[in-house]
Amino acid sequence: MRTILALYLHKSLGFSEDMSTVVYHVFVMLCYFTPLLGGIIADSWLGKYRTIFYVSCIYAVGNIVLAVGSVSSLNISHKAMSLVGLFLIAAGTGGIKPCVSSFGGDQFVMPEQERQLQGFFSVFYFTINAGSVLSCFFTPMLREQVSCLGQETCDPLAFGVPAVLMVISIMFFVGGRRMYKMKDPEGNIMSLVCKCIGHAISRKISRKKGEGREHWLDYADDIYPKRLIEETKIFINLAILFSPTIVFWALYEQQGSRWTFQASHMDGNLGGYYLDPDQIQTLNPVLVLIFIPIFDKGFYPLLAKLRIIRTPLQKLSWGGLLGALAFLVSGLVELKIQPSYPVLAGSGEAHLRVYNTLQCDIGLNYMNNDGVVNQLGMLERLALPVVGNTTVQLKMTGRDYCKTYKAVETSFVLQEMEVSQF
Repeated sequence: MRTILALYLHKSLGFSEDMSTVVYHVFVMLCYFTPLLGGIIADSWLGKYRTIFYVSCIYAVGNIVLAVGSVSSLNISHKAMSLVGLFLIAAGTGGIKPCVSSFGGDQFVMPEQERQLQGFFSVFYFTINAGSVLSCFFTPMLREQVSCLGQETCDPLAFGVPAVLMVISIMFFVGGRRMYKMKDPEGNIMSLVCKCIGHAISRKISRKKGEGREHWLDYADDIYPKRLIEETKIFINLAILFSPTIVFWALYEQQGSRWTFQASHMDGNLGGYYLDPDQIQTLNPVLVLIFIPIFDKGFYPLLAKLRIIRTPLQKLSWGGLLGALAFLVSGLVELKIQPSYPVLAGSGEAHLRVYNTLQCDIGLNYMNNDGVVNQLGMLERLALPVVGNTTVQLKMTGRDYCKTYKAVETSFVLQEMEVSQF
């Protein structure tokens, strides 16, 4: 669904590219934030099974609302319906992301079934990537290559198919209930860590003079066990270590917004095969599936022998540099194609274009401005100040051997945020 979201917001709902990007990334942010809440709810109150079931229903309702909101023939607020649908989908994602994989892991007896557990996760993550490839490829086709309800594209079909599949998946999930191993909620470690940090900060602020600790978290040792405090220290150090990845993911997620819009301004021809702008995202999961075995079995062992890349941290660093290089290339491509972008009239302005079909130059006077249109040429004036509809007087005078032509005076109406051509 995310594959076509940016273009749907821009082309179907009428948001600008900038506003579409904002809405898209707010939605993505919610999809990554709500799992924190979903994990707390599952571990503290509902348990994994009930959390997955309830939020999957919310997710399915969100898909249905989004599909209905995309039906242009309905007399509804399409923007409001679509945004409500996106919010429900983001809320539903919050319970699915943190619970599904761990609920699957709960079905195995450890350590006796460790090999089966590893096999399960391999199949699980392969299925996720395979599903991502298929959805990124076929969903844009449903939208772009199918016409429905009097429209050239078919947003309701592109959003409706995931809604139907989600309902079917819920039915399968509930159907296997008797075979699942259910574990009672054991309490959420995240809330315990936050309480530990808060208590340590409170005691550090209110400590008596001369009362010190080796680490500020040690101030929580009056209530919390030493093991929790030590593990919290490790967690904070890891959070600091991985903080640069925030920048990486902020750029990485541009694939669904800015890179998709960039692709929409190009011809989409890839070696004789045409890709829709939103299908460009298909390349990412495909390349992931291709490069993982190549890098693990060939590239990384070779670089380790050459003592270039030997540790996971070095892999992360080189990956970050390659990501930065990718965006440098993207920026250069954008500079190359930007001159071909249409310049649209903004609020409080209009565009004027006057075409000269004569074999001589024509002088113009309009809005206290003088100009010349060359023979068989065009005069273009962008960002003329206009509020609403403005009547403009235009005087045209022949030049050179057209001076014998009688001067022509006329009037026309410039419309705000429109292009007027004569």
